[in-house]
Amino acid sequence: MRTVAVVGASLAGLSAARSLRKQGYDGRLVLIGDELHRPYDRPPLSKEFLSGTLGEAELALETDGEDLAAEWLLGVRATGLDHTNRAVRLADGREVHADGFVIATGAAARTLPGSEGLAGVHTLRTLDDARALRDELARGGRLVVIGGGFIGAEIASTAYALGLDVTVVEVAPTPLAGPLGETMGAIVSGLHTDHGVRLLCGVGVKGLSGERQVDAVLLEDGRSIPADIVVVGVGARPNVEWLEGSGVVLDNGVKCGADGRTSLAGVVAVGDCANWYEPRLGLHRRVEHWTGARERPDAAVATLLAWGAVEPGVPRPPYFWSDQYGVKIQFAGHAAAADSVTIEDGSADERNVLAVYRRAGNPVAVLGMNQPRSFMRWRKQLAAATS
Repeated sequence: MRTVAVVGASLAGLSAARSLRKQGYDGRLVLIGDELHRPYDRPPLSKEFLSGTLGEAELALETDGEDLAAEWLLGVRATGLDHTNRAVRLADGREVHADGFVIATGAAARTLPGSEGLAGVHTLRTLDDARALRDELARGGRLVVIGGGFIGAEIASTAYALGLDVTVVEVAPTPLAGPLGETMGAIVSGLHTDHGVRLLCGVGVKGLSGERQVDAVLLEDGRSIPADIVVVGVGARPNVEWLEGSGVVLDNGVKCGADGRTSLAGVVAVGDCANWYEPRLGLHRRVEHWTGARERPDAAVATLLAWGAVEPGVPRPPYFWSDQYGVKIQFAGHAAAADSVTIEDGSADERNVLAVYRRAGNPVAVLGMNQPRSFMRWRKQLAAATS
């Protein structure tokens, strides 16, 4: 290959570029990103950066003196992929021709219909989002977080530490039941009530009130929750609209094999936009976690450089972590594959547990709350058992 274009310049795209060089690719390398910023770390945005304890310079993902000998096209959005002519079309009219393509366009935060143009309403996905929300939180007041998933929980925890009055609204009966299961989801989300943060579950949001500035969140049961600031944390959608009509099969993102290969030769996908096949589950799944964006590009790049002439391996079990109210939460594996979960160590009441998920007696996932050493041992066992 003489030219490889990486579309997406965040962690997954940067990891792919690094892997290309590490695996011996010495041709032309072009990285395309719709943000003006160089690659930065997103997990701290909802925690240390939002609280003001971490600066922008410390978010940088590139190391001092790192040089990938790449062309960087930042602040420009990809609008199409012309596979016949081997080109990426850009919003400014340019085209980037290449022999191989890495799709790493990530995902965008879902918004609340009707909230457009209403001051005080935020999502948190980008550095610019975090800047705007940080400035508002610094003024204090009443915060309502819509969505009790990990991003919503981390924002609630950070705002609580900053002294705001915080309410979390979750439409599901149990927050985090999707990624953690109902039993452990209830234990982890109990951190909110432990710290005096109001948690309203099993109720949807009807809308927001306010003329120019939000002043309340209206619930479907008729209640109205006063709010000076609202954060909408109801998940993300993969940024793949630009690929429609390209020949790349789309299904909840870019549909991929277990090594990132797509329906088109010479095109692989990584990161939050990639719906990889998970051999352990026998189905496709998007893994929206930092570790996946860091590790999986190695396999995708190997497939790209070999034009698919390599056997796909088995990806490592998904791993993610979260910091909430001073508690370190770590998870690896697939909770949905389990038929039981047991607490092996610690106490649920003290939010200090090591829980193992099993299917037919075999471990398929592990959760740790302030159990880093035990968790890492179990994570290694899990990877070895399912490889």
